[in-house]
Amino acid sequence: MDGTADGIRDGQAAAVRVRGLVKRFGPRVAVAGIDLDLPAGRFVGLVGPNGAGKTTTLSMITGLLRPDEGSVEVAGLDVWRDPAAAKARIGVLPEGLRLFERLTGRETLTYLGRLRGLPAAEAERRGDELLDVLALSPAQNRLISDYSTGMRKKIGLAAALLHDPRVLVLDEPFEGVDPVSAQTIRGVLERCTASGATVVFSSHVMELVESLCDWVAVLADGRVRARGTLAEVRGDAASLQDAFLALVGAPVGEGGRSLDWLGAR
Repeated sequence: MDGTADGIRDGQAAAVRVRGLVKRFGPRVAVAGIDLDLPAGRFVGLVGPNGAGKTTTLSMITGLLRPDEGSVEVAGLDVWRDPAAAKARIGVLPEGLRLFERLTGRETLTYLGRLRGLPAAEAERRGDELLDVLALSPAQNRLISDYSTGMRKKIGLAAALLHDPRVLVLDEPFEGVDPVSAQTIRGVLERCTASGATVVFSSHVMELVESLCDWVAVLADGRVRARGTLAEVRGDAASLQDAFLALVGAPVGEGGRSLDWLGAR
């Protein structure tokens, strides 16, 4: 399932390089020594069951959570030794996104652009373009507190894109998003990879990963179970869903209990 030991073929650049990554929460090991190279300029899916360590791994990659052991490089820069330079190359749409509720969408982007060091005029120009592309222009003067789930995801994505990152990391970007907003987000992400940026996102929806990604890493119990191109990870299975279930192990009901009382009214 790997082109090489790292899952990247000879001559292919790595946008993100992870070595020996470990994170513990008390006695529980959430990430157990991950080595992973994510290829540059690709749509990368990070998939796994609940509790597999996806969000914890992404948080350490983006510098939001300090690892207990190991190192992370993004675009050749160590995230923890040179955090300012590394984070300037990363855009993040985290799980449980928090926004400035009392700012409008347009104010949010202008403010965050200035925090990123963009001149005021450039922050406004980029913000206007992103609002337009993400179909948020009609709501640009509404408070974030009045935004729907899909609108909040889109304004969060706009904020992550403002500084033109080389690596865009998204945790469940389509969760709770309506089909129209999902299609808009998808189009923007495809434009990112077409420009040479790397998009890394986690999802539980295998059909979505299969339709979007060309490179996948499967996590379970804090370890990498498989990595490589979509075709390599899928192997002889009929779908990525089937390959995923074989890799992580489909759960079996407790003691063969039938729940035959359901619907027995």
